Amino acid sequence: MATAATPDMPDDMAIAPVEPSVTSGAERLVSLDFIRGIAVLGILFANITAFAHPFMVYVWPGAMPGGPTEGDKLAWLIQYVVIDHKMRGLFTILFGAGMMLFVEKAWARGSGRWLQFRRLLWLLLFGMVHYYLIWFGDILQSYAVWGIVALAFMKWRAKSQFLLGLALYGLGTLAMAGMFGSQYYLATHPAAAEQRLSEKQQESLAKAVPDIIEEVDEDIERVRSSSYPETVRHQVLEETDENLVGIAFGLTETIALILLGMALYRFGFFSGSLDPAKMRLWGWVGLGSGTVSSLALGLWAYAAGFPFFLTFFVFEGLFMLPRLAFVLGLAALLVEWAPRATRGWLGQRFVAAGRMAFSNYLGTSLIMLAVFPAWGLDLYGTMHRFALFVMVLGVWALMLLWSKPWLERYRYGPLEWLWRCLTYWRLFPLKR
Repeated sequence: MATAATPDMPDDMAIAPVEPSVTSGAERLVSLDFIRGIAVLGILFANITAFAHPFMVYVWPGAMPGGPTEGDKLAWLIQYVVIDHKMRGLFTILFGAGMMLFVEKAWARGSGRWLQFRRLLWLLLFGMVHYYLIWFGDILQSYAVWGIVALAFMKWRAKSQFLLGLALYGLGTLAMAGMFGSQYYLATHPAAAEQRLSEKQQESLAKAVPDIIEEVDEDIERVRSSSYPETVRHQVLEETDENLVGIAFGLTETIALILLGMALYRFGFFSGSLDPAKMRLWGWVGLGSGTVSSLALGLWAYAAGFPFFLTFFVFEGLFMLPRLAFVLGLAALLVEWAPRATRGWLGQRFVAAGRMAFSNYLGTSLIMLAVFPAWGLDLYGTMHRFALFVMVLGVWALMLLWSKPWLERYRYGPLEWLWRCLTYWRLFPLKR
């Protein structure tokens, strides 16, 4: 999961409160950073289970070591309804908006898309470092690859970008629902499985759950017995194929959401220039419909006792439609709230966290690298979900506490500064 930092932001916009007389451009940046600050905190909430356990535990409560408690099941439902997929979707839309903002400023200075291309290549490198040296749940590589693809559509009309984004998102929705829906159907209809699958495929389907439990146990044992060099070696030699597959899956959603973010930025969605009453109306409609439909899907799996193929279908196959409504609705409401919220002390903390979202995103991965593996506190595979939520609250407090004082002393977050220097290939002053 990554952020669209704005490295050419004016220095005098560090963390100053939003006043009624501020320019529309400043408001636009403040709204983006405010929402990004909320999103980067939400990303940790979404990722915490995958930091603490094998990825399958994140998707399916039945994979929890020792079996899931009622708290684990309830926590899965809460995360599914309001956090999982949603924060990544919000982050991706913000990334697209940030790309458009960056390129518009580059055009105004006489530069072109080449500067953004170079910026994205560096982001790809950051993502590779993150994936291979820190944590497998990296999203930066996907943002970089599909952001480069999105450069081809930079000069399209905003409406065309929006419609293309919707079309790609719709195709991705159908693809994901079809892929995981067919697995669910065959797993629950033995007669259909006999007709359509070979004997070997039927056997694999029947053994899926015990094989997954065995893989989870083996993964926990490997992480808790491996040194850091051994873990890196495993990532490079054993997980590169998985990494490439994950990046390729960006075709089903990442590129679509980037294009939607670019179009929304150009429509004036983030600047507050759209009708506030309509923004609030459609914001509540989107957020409400996305929440209700996500809750219905989550309760379907919850009430059935989380059978594996149903849970996987709900989690990976059916999330995209309610997710888009939820994310767009939430973004609209946050845009409307931002001018008021950012006048207060807490709103200013979120703005600062958003302006340092790149540093905060990778910083949380470094913290978790020191907590869960064997060379840290050796807690991998040991904590239930509600205990992990307490840890999330602690890291949230840390992000909100350190970001604002840092930006009062320095012009950029540490990684934002490094990314900026590499993009422009010159050294910028860091300290104010």
